[in-house]
Parts: sequence; C-alpha cells; structure tokens
Amino acid sequence: MNIIFIEPSFPYNQREFVRGLAKAGANVIGIGERPREALNDEVKGHLAHYLQVRSVVHEPSLLEAVQAVQEKVWVDRLEATVEAHIMAAAKVREACGIPGTSVQTAFLCRDKPAMKEVLRKAGIPCALSTRADKPQTARDFAAQVGYPLIIKPPAGAGASGTWKVRNDRELERVIVESHLADGVEVAIEEFIEGHEGYLDTLTINGEVTHEFITHYYPNVLTAMRERWISPQMVTTNRIEAPGYGEVRKMARDVIRILDIDTSATHMEWFAGPKGLKFSEIGCRPPGVGQWDVYNAANEFDLYHEWGSALTHGRPAGKPSRRYAAGMIALRPSQDGRITGYSGLEAIQSRFGDCIVAAHLPPAGSPTQPIEGGYMANAWMRVRHPDYDALRHIMDTIGETVKVHAE
Repeated sequence: MNIIFIEPSFPYNQREFVRGLAKAGANVIGIGERPREALNDEVKGHLAHYLQVRSVVHEPSLLEAVQAVQEKVWVDRLEATVEAHIMAAAKVREACGIPGTSVQTAFLCRDKPAMKEVLRKAGIPCALSTRADKPQTARDFAAQVGYPLIIKPPAGAGASGTWKVRNDRELERVIVESHLADGVEVAIEEFIEGHEGYLDTLTINGEVTHEFITHYYPNVLTAMRERWISPQMVTTNRIEAPGYGEVRKMARDVIRILDIDTSATHMEWFAGPKGLKFSEIGCRPPGVGQWDVYNAANEFDLYHEWGSALTHGRPAGKPSRRYAAGMIALRPSQDGRITGYSGLEAIQSRFGDCIVAAHLPPAGSPTQPIEGGYMANAWMRVRHPDYDALRHIMDTIGETVKVHAE
C-alpha cells in the first residue's frame, strides 16, 4: 500500500508515525518542507520517496506534489497528524480522489463554533457558543450568557491564544488583544466549571479500536498561566470503571456524528456541576508526545497500531492496561537560563523505577515561556500499576524537583 505522509520530520515525533507506517508494511512517501538531506537517517530509511514543497499548508504546492506522485504510483492514502496540516491535507485528498478524512469532517473538527452547532443539534451537551467578527457580537453574547466566557481562535488547539473573561472590563481588553476590534474572527463560549480531561481513540471505519482517558491536574487554562504549578496529565488504566461509561459513549457519538472514519482522534471534555460537557475534538493524535505515554502504560506500539489501521484496516495488538502513566511539567523559577536542579537525586532514589522518560535541559539552556506548553522546559514521564499511587508519586515530584534559573 502506498501512503503519502505529510511532513515526516518536524515536529520531532513525526518520525514515529513514519516508522509506524513502515513497520506495518506501507510504502511511505514523504512530503515536507525540508530538503531530503536535512532528514535524519532513520526517517530516510523508512521513506520510499520524498518530495520537498515550499509549505505543506500551501494547497497548490501540496496538490502539485501529490499529483506528481500519482503520475508514478497508485496512492492509497494521504495522511497528516499535525493540527495545522489537517485541512490542507483534506482538500488535496479530496481533489485527488484519495480516501480518508473528508473536507467537511476536517472543517468541523477545526472550526469550534461550527463543530458545537452540529453536535448540539444532534443532542451532544456542549457549552453555549458563537463566532464573532465584530465587538458588538461579543458584547451581545456576554449579555445573553453571562460571565465568565472563553474567547479563542475558531481553529485554535488546546489553550493556545485563549482568554478567560470575567467581566465587561476584561471583555473590552480582550476585544483589543484578540484583534476582534480589527475584524479578526474569534470563537466565544460559556465557561464550563468542572474537571477537565480528554479521551483519545484510534478509530477504524468509524469504530473505536483503541481508547485512552487522560485527566488534567489542574485544568489547562490554570496550568498555562501559573508558573508555580507543575501541571500533570495522567492516563488511567481503569478505563472499564463504570464512571467512564458516559464519556466513552459521548466519544463514540461524536465520532459518528462528525463522520470520522479511519483516524486518530483527540476529544476534550469537562465534568462538573452541569454534568458531562463536550469541549472539542480533533481528527488527529494528541500533542505533547502523549502517544509515548500510552505506549509506556500499555506496553505496546500505538504508532504501529495506527500504521496497521491505515494499511490493513485492523489493529495489530492490544493494550495491556497494566500501568497508569502520566507526564509532569517542571517549570523554571523564572525566565532566563537554567542554572541547575535540586531534588532530582531524592526523586531518582525513591521513584527511579517508575520514571520511564525525562527531559532535563542542562545548565546554561535558555528557558521557554510557560505558555509554551507542557514540554517547553523540563518534564518527566512516570508510570505505576496503581492510579492513586501514581498521582502521589507525581505530586511528590512536583513538590520536590526545582528548576533553578536566573
């Protein structure tokens, strides 16, 4: 099977998707923005062919490259796993008659107001939301729904470019900061109080084959704005527990309504005083290397599972569910350059057998803003057979390990 994969070397873990396809037996053709000689030897070893384009989101360039491949071989699939690449890939896929995620599905999984409108009509509980390209639209929505509100780009991912607005004064400030005052469109929705998590799947022909549920501690907006917090994302191995039944059903309903066929998915949700609420979904894998957490927790290769789903239409194995696993971000004390760490030896001595991966930039490394995300600075991945014990370990790491900077 000949599968075109968009941008095989950047970001870093893109090479794992290429490996997964090759391991499943696919003939992998890469299209990317770097010259072939800039790819590492491992990536080049998995690629049967490679084409360079000016930009993988410039649809005419991508279309020309895909058509050039089609002139030489039959193309069975065209795949992208980065949020920013999804729509361009879908449009070129459709133009070239290649099976996969449709333009309509890609649009609904990118445009948050349109997504929620379709899902609300189908009975999925969502936050009240709208789109606005004029300040008065935002003011009218605030008057109707009340505060707090969330304002973000319609196609934003995660907490990127997101504001929480608590009153009229803050709304007027965000109208300027978001460039809504200049006519830039934003998505506006009611703030949902409650615990935040996500459910990721590998779906084949519309049926969930693999699924994983992860909890945020604390919720993302807080985590991305408070330096003192060492935020965690923790994946449960208790997925069959009765309390997860409702969110698992919601995920399947959303996948059906949005007509997601064979794809990875990433669905965010809230659970609180107003019950379970859908937040958003992407027809792509999660970011921040989360599939590596799932692999550590389940002792299998999710990249190969994805490759097998696309190449053969079936899974290659089963997750063990032996471990709960998580990632904890460790923030520097201030912006500047890292001067060192404290508490590492104590943590290694107590929990070294539970730490499966870590990134600890050496002294002298420049720090990154906390808004850069969970992997912007230092981090650790940890696993343990018991979810509650894992939570204790990760709390202890956050309280003990300090990243010093000046």
